[in-house]
Amino acid sequence: MAFVTSGARAAPYAAMVIDARSGEVLHAQNADTRLNPASLTKMMTLYVVFEAVQNGEISLDDYVTISRKAASEPPSKLGLKAGQRLQLRYLIRAAAIKSANDAATALAEAIEGSEAAFARRMNRTAKAMGMTRTTFRNAHGLTQEGHLSTARDMTTLGRNLFYHYPQYYNLFSRESTHAGIATVSNTNRRLLASYRGADGIKTGYTRAAGFNLVASADRGGKRIIATVFGGASPASRNAKVAELLDLGFQRSPNRVALRTPTRPTYAGKIGPDGGDGDTVRVSMRLAASPRPAMRPAAQPPAALMAAVVESVESALEAAQTELAIVATAEAATPEPEPARRPVPGIAPRARPENIVLAAVDTTPPPEPRPDRAVDEVGQEVVTRLSSSGGRMWGINVGRYGSRYQAERVLLRTALQEIGTLDSALRKVVQNSRGFEANFVGLTEDEAAIACRRLQAQGSECTQIGPQS
Repeated sequence: MAFVTSGARAAPYAAMVIDARSGEVLHAQNADTRLNPASLTKMMTLYVVFEAVQNGEISLDDYVTISRKAASEPPSKLGLKAGQRLQLRYLIRAAAIKSANDAATALAEAIEGSEAAFARRMNRTAKAMGMTRTTFRNAHGLTQEGHLSTARDMTTLGRNLFYHYPQYYNLFSRESTHAGIATVSNTNRRLLASYRGADGIKTGYTRAAGFNLVASADRGGKRIIATVFGGASPASRNAKVAELLDLGFQRSPNRVALRTPTRPTYAGKIGPDGGDGDTVRVSMRLAASPRPAMRPAAQPPAALMAAVVESVESALEAAQTELAIVATAEAATPEPEPARRPVPGIAPRARPENIVLAAVDTTPPPEPRPDRAVDEVGQEVVTRLSSSGGRMWGINVGRYGSRYQAERVLLRTALQEIGTLDSALRKVVQNSRGFEANFVGLTEDEAAIACRRLQAQGSECTQIGPQS
């Protein structure tokens, strides 16, 4: 399919196609040419925001006050007003789905205080991610001198976004959503509706950039990411992306070892005022290693000595009382025992009157609960998790011919997804069709995220409703 229209091409063409599972490059053309990324920039804006939320810098429910600068950004925009307050989650939706420039700037200012400081953080994150030929100057992607990237770097960014923040990835496949003050439509809805398996990621357009797109699609356990720079129109760009995705599915193997991208070093605020991202290196080499001096002998303070003397006297008094009780008890026995050797220096006292002995509790111990066991010292050991608190969901990772096979898959899956399945219980259910390998004891959100991550890696996974 020729990538030309009757009009003149807006910008130089570049393309990249990879197998998202392994990162293998399946096609590249001008992939390292530095070009205007346009609103593909917002992928990095959102990546940094997701990172800030994950590290506790800000919450999705926090309100952001819109600045005059953010409100004055040119379209595409949400229509924010200076002084208006909007929750962070709605700004994220507007930036991801409508590609709103005012929302992107508001996000940048909310995280770093200014768009310039946020752009420096974007660059630190890009460098840590391996985007070697990218320089960001703003958070929205409008044309600015020096604001450049490549098809290869934007493909890398899209892959990192998919694997590192799968809990937010569904944003990019929504055809529309409510953004706090208005319902916004997805700029990529035509490709999402026309290409089977497409579920994101981001469009971009400026006159200098042309029509750009990073797209991801999943078919039969394969996931392909294709990037196009310099489209002459939305229609021709979408047609070219569809062609490249088809090429990727044809060239990628059915089975491939999953190699998820390494999460970049956290590039959050540095120093009390956020700084500019510079790292201060301090030399720890010593010119000499002097021998440590002897600790000077110190006399114990008088208060400490008084406390020690008081403790000793109290212990002696308690010992005398105990000996007196023993002596009285011995005198009451009919068979005399050999005289005990007296303790030198301690005169026995008379037995205290009105000694009250503690009553012995003869109540039988409670019956053990079916979900608890008692260890050797009488402590209860929980043997299964409660299903309260919404943990009534689960996932199924396949049906197998033997219990051994099912348990082996459960163990391998638990180790593979220890971050999302660490609170789940492994359970093998036998029925007439075989042995079902299940994880139970999850919330609905945990089950959905776990299945999405496993499916993204090409593994079988089905969400199970509330367990009886």
